[in-house]
Amino acid sequence: MATDDKLVLPVIDLANFPKELEKLAAAATGLGCFRIVNHGMPPMLTEEMKAVTRSLFKLPAEAKLRSGNDNIHTGGYVSSPELQFLESFSIYDASSMTDIRSFCTLLDTTTQQRIYHGVYSEIICAYIEKLHDVVINIAGKVAESVGYILGGFSFDEWPCLARLNFFDFKVEEDIGCIGAQPHTDSGFLSVLQEDVSVGGFEIMNSDGNFVSIDPVPGTLIVNIGDVGKVMVKVWSNGRLQNVKHRVVCKEARSRISINMFLLAAKDDEVETEAIFVDSEHPRIYQTFSLNEYRKLRDATGFRAGEILPLL
Repeated sequence: MATDDKLVLPVIDLANFPKELEKLAAAATGLGCFRIVNHGMPPMLTEEMKAVTRSLFKLPAEAKLRSGNDNIHTGGYVSSPELQFLESFSIYDASSMTDIRSFCTLLDTTTQQRIYHGVYSEIICAYIEKLHDVVINIAGKVAESVGYILGGFSFDEWPCLARLNFFDFKVEEDIGCIGAQPHTDSGFLSVLQEDVSVGGFEIMNSDGNFVSIDPVPGTLIVNIGDVGKVMVKVWSNGRLQNVKHRVVCKEARSRISINMFLLAAKDDEVETEAIFVDSEHPRIYQTFSLNEYRKLRDATGFRAGEILPLL
């Protein structure tokens, strides 16, 4: 059940750098979750994308399934008995305009949908392209905030996964039910566009309790993730903190969210950067491959970072 406790997230102003670096470092190494403002997402485009997202989940089941079965390396649609209230569409790789347009085309199954396809497709493409820019921007700033010198390095080459979520909360009896189980995000970080019309996002605080995060119009939420091109906690020698979170029904009404995850190549090796290791901060984790990590994660069933002590 959700608690009555609420938490106000740190707010990072992307138009105020490098002055915000210290504040960003505190958020990324402490709570592992924060809001960003002056992110560059056009308000009108955001509202159009929310409307399109709701429309996509009104499609017939056979149309939804044309986008494929959801997989972190292929994208697609997912709905299952284990996810009682949740449906989602994923687009991989969301940094590729070809993949985004392919997703739109696969859902284009009837004459009426074809009439609207051009409009919907352009909205989806424009929104995801802009959100990708935000993800790359904030990833660079997070790395810089903990002392990583980017130099010629760029996050542009890292794949991204866009995910559209629909939580089908309907009746009073749904209030308090879990829409998304506690988890950490699979990615270097994720950027979340929340549904400002209804809450439900909760994160685990330092005391191990879930607290509510009220929606704030005009902002985006950033979660430090679990796995990226490097696993950020391992890469930073424990400095960056991933955040455990969940979704809980607060009202008897549907809820959407739009996420983008900065991902990893399947076989990348994970090791701690030398810059984070010194006499006061000895190396915590062994070097391993992401395939090893995923196999161990699947074998144990852990989904929220509990596996890290095994490494």
